[in-house]
Amino acid sequence: MKVTLERSALLKSLGHVHRVVERRNTIPILSNVLISAENGQLALKATDLDLEISGSVAADVAQAGATTVPAHTLYEIVRKLADGAQVTLEISGDAGQMLIRSGRSRFNLQALSEGDFPKLSAGDLTHHFTLGAADLKKLIEKTQFAISNEETRYYLNGIYLHTLDVGGKTMLRAVATDGHRLARVELAAPAGASGMPGIILPKKAVAEIQKLIEAPDSEVFVELSTTKARFTFGAVVLTTKLIDGTFPDYGRVIPANNEKRLIVDRASFRAAVDRVATISSERGRAVKLSLGDGKLVLSVTNPESGSAMEEVEVDYDAAPIDIGFNARYLLDISDQLEGDTALLKLSDAASPTIVLDREGAAALYVLMPMRV
Repeated sequence: MKVTLERSALLKSLGHVHRVVERRNTIPILSNVLISAENGQLALKATDLDLEISGSVAADVAQAGATTVPAHTLYEIVRKLADGAQVTLEISGDAGQMLIRSGRSRFNLQALSEGDFPKLSAGDLTHHFTLGAADLKKLIEKTQFAISNEETRYYLNGIYLHTLDVGGKTMLRAVATDGHRLARVELAAPAGASGMPGIILPKKAVAEIQKLIEAPDSEVFVELSTTKARFTFGAVVLTTKLIDGTFPDYGRVIPANNEKRLIVDRASFRAAVDRVATISSERGRAVKLSLGDGKLVLSVTNPESGSAMEEVEVDYDAAPIDIGFNARYLLDISDQLEGDTALLKLSDAASPTIVLDREGAAALYVLMPMRV
C-alpha cells in the first residue's frame, strides 16, 4: 500500500473515527484504525464493538492495500505535522509496520493484519429516512442532559427515539430521563419514519452523533432496525448497536392537572438560582421556591456555610406554595429553554413540575421536587 494526501484532509477524517477507540483495550486490534486505499480514496474505520465510525477522503493511491495501526498514535502524529504538508502512508513487504512520511519527518508504526479487524455487521435495517441535521441536533441537545448515568438501569442510559400520533399528525419524539428529571422534545416525523420501532440510542453514540453534525443545513440519512442504527453524514458513517431494553412508560410521570402557572423571565430566574445555589452543599444542591402574591422568593439554607435569599418578580396568581428543587437541574433546564420567559406548571410540594418555554412548546421538561 502507498497513498499520499494532504495533512488537513487526513486529520479531519481521523478526527471523526479515532474518538471511538477506547484508550485502554484488552484486545489489541480494537486500539487500531483500519486503513484501506483503492480507487483514489483512503478509507478509515474504527470500532469498540458497540459503535463503529467510518469515513473516506480523496487521495493519490499509488498502490492499493489495507492495514491497521494504533488510532490515537496516528492521530497525534498527523496533528503535529506542519499545516499544508503532504503525508505519505506506505507498507511494503511483510515487515508488519507502516511508514509515515511528511517533509523531513519519518515514523514507523506497528501494524496488525486488516483481516483481524472486527466488522460491526448492521444486518437488515428495516426503516430509513432523511432528517435535517438541525432537527437531529435539536432532538439530541434538548434531551441529552437528562440521560441517566446509573448503569443498573441501563435502559435509561440513552435517548428513546420513537414516532407517535399527536392530534392526527405523526411526530418524531426524543425522550431521556434519569428518574429525577425528564426531557421530551418532538418534531414532525420525516417521510419514512412512520412505523419505525422505538429505539434507545446509547449515550456514547449520542455524543458522537452530536460531534458529527458539522453543517446544520445538511441532511442525515438514518437507517435502523430493532437492534442497530446507522447515520450517514456525507462521507462519514456511524453504525451503533442499540440498548436492548424497554424504555419505561414515561407518559405516566408527566402530570396532566398542574393548575398553578408561574411565568418568569428566564435569564433573571436562571441568574437568581445560580446565585443562591452558591451557598448550597454539593451533596444537597436544594433550592427552595416560595411563591405567592406575584413574587418568587428563592432561598437556600446550609448549616455548614450559611443561607441565601433572592426575590424575583413573576406572573403568579394561584395559591401560595413552597417547593424545593435541585439547583443544578433547574439550571440545566433553564439552559435548554429558548424563549425570554419560562412557564412552570405546578401542583403541590410533593408532585412533579412541568417546565416549558410556553404553552404548546415542542420541548417539555418534568422535574421531581426535593424535600426542603
